[in-house]
Parts: sequence; structure tokens; C-alpha cells
Amino acid sequence: MHSLPATRERAAARGARGAKLALNTVGALWDRALPRTIEREFVLHSETGVYDSCVHSAGVPVFSFHLAKTTLATTAGALCYPPDADSVTGLRHAECMTVMTLGSPILSTARMQWRHVAMFASWESEAAIDDFLTETPLGRTLAQGWHVRLEFLRRWGRISEFDDLPSSAGEVEPDAPVVAVTLARLKLPEVPRFIRWGKPVEELVRDHPGTTLALAAMRPLRTVSTFSVWRTQREMTDMVRGRDSVPGARRHAVAMVERARRDFHFEFTTLRFRALAEHGAWGGRSNIVPSSR
Repeated sequence: MHSLPATRERAAARGARGAKLALNTVGALWDRALPRTIEREFVLHSETGVYDSCVHSAGVPVFSFHLAKTTLATTAGALCYPPDADSVTGLRHAECMTVMTLGSPILSTARMQWRHVAMFASWESEAAIDDFLTETPLGRTLAQGWHVRLEFLRRWGRISEFDDLPSSAGEVEPDAPVVAVTLARLKLPEVPRFIRWGKPVEELVRDHPGTTLALAAMRPLRTVSTFSVWRTQREMTDMVRGRDSVPGARRHAVAMVERARRDFHFEFTTLRFRALAEHGAWGGRSNIVPSSR
């Protein structure tokens, strides 16, 4: 008769071999199912003895979105000579723009805020962001404002500068906060149509109870962007699909039908992120990104 400790040891060994076999089988299936840019990682929880799978993208950059008050000279310099990979170590790409108030009158100071700069950027690492904010003139200006560091989750559409991003690199729970960034290159003859169909959507996002911050930005003449922080992913996707209970809930969905009929842009992308950390204040506010529930 085998002793009880020996029996337990053999059972533990069989369990370990079974877990390894299951892990290898699941891994092989994932290797075939996921794009080559996606890596998989399995973590064994010591308390439960259960493997959880985590997906992350190899080489996917860290992103950041910055807001700051500036001088006219600084704004002009950022628009005409934005930082690039040759001038800033660890920077992949940056879009420098002036801040716009969503839904504001077309001919108004709120539409082109020359003393408020937004920068959306992709980086090799967070250390590169730190170096930029401390070692460059524009970075030191932006460091006086607010910024959020972002982990990429999903991409729709395309912008040539971000073509290396996979369509998906991760997911969050429906009740988790998310950040959305749109970036578009306008067809100039379509600008009147874009304003007609886009302004109601701007007002919808600006006034939506699910956003904690929503604004737009632009760089003349073709580049426009929106930036929004959402309390939950569900509230954002409900807005996109017109499933809200808010007044005029279908404004976004209707505009997308019109865009599909005849596009306003020659390039357009929507990017979804998880916030990693935020720094500073904007409009007298800090802690703009909600805590995960």
C-alpha cells in the first residue's frame, strides 16, 4: 500500500503534467487564431492554481494625449514644426493641434484656441515620455498642463502614421473606463458636409453624461481629432450605436451612415485605449479619468 504523502506527490505530478499539456494545447490554438503581432502569456495564480490568459501586442507603442496653455509663438512652432522621431528619442509619431470646444460655433474663438495646444503621440516607452517632458522646450510647456498615458486596445479605420497597429491588442470589461481618440484627414471639398453632419455629433459627445472630458482638436487645414474620456466602455459603445436614452441618441449612427454613403475623409481612424496614468490638471480639474469599478 502506498503511503498517503507519496500518493499526494504522484497526484500533484499528474496534475502538473495535465496543466502543462492543457497549456500547450491552448497555446497552439491561440498561435493559429491570433495575429502574429500578438503575444500570449499565461499566469498561474498561486492561491487558486488556475491559469489566466493575458494578451498583449509585441512592439505596440505607449500613447499619450497632452493639453496645455501656451503662447501664440509656441503654438505656431508646434503646428509648423511638430516633434518627430529624428528630433526626440523614443518618439514614434506626434500630432500637434489647437484645442477646439465640441459643438462651438464655426466662427468663434472657442473653435480655434490658439493658446491651447493638444498633442497626441505614440512612444517606444513611458521613459521616452518622461525624457521629452523634461528635456525639450515643447515638452516642458506640456508638462505644465495635463496628460494621460494610454495603453492601446483597438483600432478601426486607418491613418498611415499608425498603420503598424493591430486591429486589436486587448479588451476591457464593459463597465471599465476607456479613452477614445479619433483622427482624420479631411477632403477639403467635403468640409461643408463634414460640418453639417459632424456638429450634431460633437454636441452629443460634449453633453453626454458618460463622458468626463470631451473635446476636439485640429491642425489647419486637413487634420481634425476628437478626444473623450468615458466612465464605462458600455456608455461609449451605446452612444456610437445610438442605443442611448439621451435626446438625439442616433445622431452619431446617422452621421456614420452618411459617411459610408460618401466619405468626408481620405484617412480616418478611431482608437480605443485603457488609461495607464494621468498627470497634472486641465481646466482646474484633475483625476479626470474615472477609477475602474
